[in-house]
Amino acid sequence: MIQLIYLTVVLPLIGFLINGIFGSKIKNEKLIGLIGSGVIGISFLITVGALFETLGLPVDDRQTIVTLFTWMNVGSLDVSFAYQVDQLSLVMALVVTGVGFIIHVYSIGYMRGDKSFWRFFAYMNLFIFAMMNLVLADNFVLLFLGWEGVGLCSYLLIGFWYDRKFEKSTTADAAKKAFIVNRIGDFGFLLGMFLIYLTFESLNFNEVFSRATTFAVPEYIFGFIALFLFIGATGKSAQIPLFVWLPDAMAGPTPVSALIHAATMVTAGVYMVARASIIFASAPAIMMVIAVIGILTAFFAATIGIVQNDIKKVLAYSTVSQLGYMFLAMGVGAFTAGIFHVMTHAFFKALLFLGAGSVIHAMHEEQDIQKYGGLKKYMPHTYLVFLIAAIAISGIPPLAGFFSKDEILWYSYANGGLIFWILGAGTAMITAFYMFRLYILTFEGKERFGHDKHPHESPKIMTIPLMVLALLSVIGGFIGIPEIFSGEHGNRFHNWLAPIFKDAERKLSLFGTHSHTEELILMTLSVIGAAAAIWFARYVYLKKPSIASNTAAKFRGIYNLLWNKYFVDEAYDAVIVDPIVKSSRTVLWKFTDTKIIDGLINGTASLIETLSSNIRKIQTGVAQLYALIMVLGIAAALFWIIFSL
Repeated sequence: MIQLIYLTVVLPLIGFLINGIFGSKIKNEKLIGLIGSGVIGISFLITVGALFETLGLPVDDRQTIVTLFTWMNVGSLDVSFAYQVDQLSLVMALVVTGVGFIIHVYSIGYMRGDKSFWRFFAYMNLFIFAMMNLVLADNFVLLFLGWEGVGLCSYLLIGFWYDRKFEKSTTADAAKKAFIVNRIGDFGFLLGMFLIYLTFESLNFNEVFSRATTFAVPEYIFGFIALFLFIGATGKSAQIPLFVWLPDAMAGPTPVSALIHAATMVTAGVYMVARASIIFASAPAIMMVIAVIGILTAFFAATIGIVQNDIKKVLAYSTVSQLGYMFLAMGVGAFTAGIFHVMTHAFFKALLFLGAGSVIHAMHEEQDIQKYGGLKKYMPHTYLVFLIAAIAISGIPPLAGFFSKDEILWYSYANGGLIFWILGAGTAMITAFYMFRLYILTFEGKERFGHDKHPHESPKIMTIPLMVLALLSVIGGFIGIPEIFSGEHGNRFHNWLAPIFKDAERKLSLFGTHSHTEELILMTLSVIGAAAAIWFARYVYLKKPSIASNTAAKFRGIYNLLWNKYFVDEAYDAVIVDPIVKSSRTVLWKFTDTKIIDGLINGTASLIETLSSNIRKIQTGVAQLYALIMVLGIAAALFWIIFSL
């Protein structure tokens, strides 16, 4: 199956071509959905087969390069269209195809009746094609191809309903915002790639990473490479300062939010840092920058999530916050823990988004949680799976989120210091609070919707995928049981990825080992904190709802600050966007374009017109005059020839 791994890339491309070219002529939505979902399902089965085949290989021989053809061969640059099958790429491929397949199936029910049903599945298949190129690439160029591909698909899918309003603008504006912000990060990524080639004379992973361990490269060069690559990651994975596009990306259909902006695309930056771990490990100063940016993003986004009322906006800021946890893990050298959280987060966050989609579907596109309430009796299946996801993301054992989040918190303490753990644990408490605020205002308490709403449970084509994700959210963490509980077997997930990160971990200078007693104490404290936050959310929003309104009134300044998302968008508009727009209008348009460029072109035309109008006067129509001019011309030519001899 390993040698067939290219089919996991080709099949989604075929699905995109079939639905993209013939979809408008296929009137059967079930057939379109079957094609779109089927190619992803087959890709998942091939990936599972490659996983089992890899498990049968010796630990040190679990990397296979599947080369399709030579792509670029110019001078010392030799880049092939080749896929690297190893422990890390298999984990990511399983998440992309597995969760992607579940979301595709869900979309058959969610998008039913949409006028562009075929176009939606074409775009979704194209996204999986690009994402699989990204995670399976064996070189930076192919990875960048997938990187740009998922950016394009994000633009297409965020603006899928381009004719709809979104907040103060349109979905098309949200799509443009995502595209432009990501281009800023991508410029940094390109600079990193250029510097990698100048330093190591290659862009192939194996060559670059082996030379990174053997070449005598100054630390500042590694620092610049790591910094440029991380700038790219901040754009794709929505970290400070390039996080502003992700909340607006909720303008797209909910399955898009689940697939692209929760489970797969936004984790591309985390994957890239993990893949290039040896480069980042060689730049400890940048590692600290990554850790600081990660924890600040996690805390910053979590505080905003407390006051949001749009069900998808709450989940959007939750995603930004969870991505901050992943980068915190990368920054403190816990690469395995970061990838583990990528996997578990894909399960429960996709479940939360799809559960939100089920609620939105039942409430006739209403997304304000202040207008929900008491939905659990109308939607028993959605209520149960949403509760499971909320518990999982809150870090309550034994659900998946507990194992991955606790591992990040432990490594942030062991390798980064107490301040990282305090901020991380505090963010976890805030997460538990606002997630149960969301859950309670949606499913518990009194009904706050009008008689025009008739909520109902979603069809099985939507609820069965929710149940599968709920099961994964419950059991998904057991693959990474910490050593303190697993004994001599150790953390199986860590053991699986150990060969990928061994060079980076060997190079890192960590702060030493700590006892299991410390780990158990911190684990207990984080669980108690999360449980207390859940209890407080229930008390405030179920028992004493007046507390929330009184607190908001009492701390109006802080509430407005959080409600307006720290005015980051307004600051960007004032400092960057508006000056560029105004200067473009006054300098580039009204002066450069209108006066210089148009003036030059129009002036040239006027000059030609003036000259022509004067020259045409010699065209009198009198043949004798033309003959006289010809004779004079011939005479002048003869004189010039004679006197030039």
